[in-house]
Amino acid sequence: MERASSSRRTFVAGAAAVTGGVALGAVPAAQAQARTPAAGAGTPVSVAVLGGGVAGLTAAHELAERGFAVTVYERRALGGKARSMDVPGSARGGRRPLPAEHGFRFIPGIYHNLPDTMRRIPFPGNPNGVWDNLVAPAEMAFARTGREDLRIPLPWPGHRPAELTLDEIRRALTGLMETARSIPLHEAAYFVNRFLVFLTSCDERRDDTWERTPWWDFLRAERMSYDYQRILAVGLTRNIVATKAEEASTRTVATLLEAFAFNALGRGADGPLDRILGLPTNEAWIDPWVTHLASLGVEFRVGWTVREMAYDSGAGLISAAVVEDPQGARRSVTADHYVSAMPVEHARRTWGAALRAADPQLARCDRLETDWMTGIQFYLTERAPLLAGHANLIDSPWSLTSIQQAGHWPSRDFPADYGDGAVVDCLSVDISEWDRPGVLYGRTAKQCTRAEVAREVWAQLKAAFNDTGRAVLKDSALHSWFLDPGVDGLGTPNPTNDDQLLVHPVGTFHNRPQAATRIPNFYLAGDYVAVDIDLATMEGANASARQAVNALLDRTRSSAARCTVTPLFRAPELEGLKRHDRLRYALGLRNALDVG
Repeated sequence: MERASSSRRTFVAGAAAVTGGVALGAVPAAQAQARTPAAGAGTPVSVAVLGGGVAGLTAAHELAERGFAVTVYERRALGGKARSMDVPGSARGGRRPLPAEHGFRFIPGIYHNLPDTMRRIPFPGNPNGVWDNLVAPAEMAFARTGREDLRIPLPWPGHRPAELTLDEIRRALTGLMETARSIPLHEAAYFVNRFLVFLTSCDERRDDTWERTPWWDFLRAERMSYDYQRILAVGLTRNIVATKAEEASTRTVATLLEAFAFNALGRGADGPLDRILGLPTNEAWIDPWVTHLASLGVEFRVGWTVREMAYDSGAGLISAAVVEDPQGARRSVTADHYVSAMPVEHARRTWGAALRAADPQLARCDRLETDWMTGIQFYLTERAPLLAGHANLIDSPWSLTSIQQAGHWPSRDFPADYGDGAVVDCLSVDISEWDRPGVLYGRTAKQCTRAEVAREVWAQLKAAFNDTGRAVLKDSALHSWFLDPGVDGLGTPNPTNDDQLLVHPVGTFHNRPQAATRIPNFYLAGDYVAVDIDLATMEGANASARQAVNALLDRTRSSAARCTVTPLFRAPELEGLKRHDRLRYALGLRNALDVG
């Protein structure tokens, strides 16, 4: 049995350093609820954080700053789905291995909680910590198959756009005019009306009517043109959040669209609309974070898999976390408090019948749905002239999104720093649709082998980028590829994905749990927990961890400052219209702008 705190720890905010281990069972969990870290005679309250992704590391960060004794248990690698990883066997000549990832990082200006954490993670030479490693791409595009791409500049204060050529101007204007012509004026006007309806809808209507209405139905997409469907319905759902437009909650999709619209207008934003990391994720963020947490006294147990939360029905408390150590032996980890910070599909496997009966919201988590959204990287020996930002390949059967990374890593010389010296760029691609036939083999991604998935994705990329007479992606420039190892069994009857993504079909909002459970020493953190952003994001994971820590502080009667949890921006100019809509909703009337 292991106690979730040991060794010398250094605490901040005036908390004393503690030497030596904490005796097993010295302080019963029920008694620990009334203690603050400073209240005991040199014995801090211990917390076991179960999961080392963004939620778990955030919880550990906030707790350690407040003097709690924290141990993080992670089954695979710190950073979870947010981490980057090395391509095995790819390093030559003293270079680093080629960088790979579960999917490219996207940290828009609508985020506030995650950037706050990033500012508090030291990074050499950065006055604002790892937050200063964020860079803003100059543009994004809807990459079209068989026509010019719709390219959208992303200006921000201090941004200097790249030099334009006449050919680039021609292509941009052609893409804009083709798109404007392909979506009839009455359809564009209808979409604007629907967006205004949502903007002026009260919270009650959003949580009820719009949560029960699929985005596809809200937009009446089945009656509209192909481009209306692909850009405004599918392009805003499947390609971005891996949720089918026909099933996605209008509340979730439109809330995200509303936040991005205000971000683009510079309202309530932490920064530009689109931001990515200027280095591979572990170099820019995860590794400095782990180093900082270790300096605060956080301990890490990597390779430890949580199997069960042992629940003592008599005491009404979690008595231990049953874990499997790296050697496969089962152990019982005890602590005063437990934060479950695993993805929902893993966390709910650890909740037994008695624990679920003690808090019905845990059982409701079984209704939450996940889907596949997984990354693949292509390493190129020639820089492809695509675009300086994200591309949404809205006509691709597998709903691909992509970004070239080397140009966004200004402090790295890619061929000098990574791989064998031949690779000059990494084209990182997210695959959001795994159940639709592709163009090369006529099979779904799950039905293809790993090599066939790579060839199929490469073919869809070329179909989107090479379709206007320019061979921007060349077979001769493809050095190698790397598909997320969390995907297994492809091409067999039982494919698996160890890193699925929470999706948001109608009704999901009402099944998302609160961070504080009815069990006094048990808390939930993760992107499935109910937070203001209502989307499976790193921001949601961070905000939920802050809420879990605040609940723990309340239950321990701690005098420490509570974590700030910043909600999405709400335009004050619209509040009067929302109050009017609240009255109409109570009377059973439609929103005043709803033309039906």
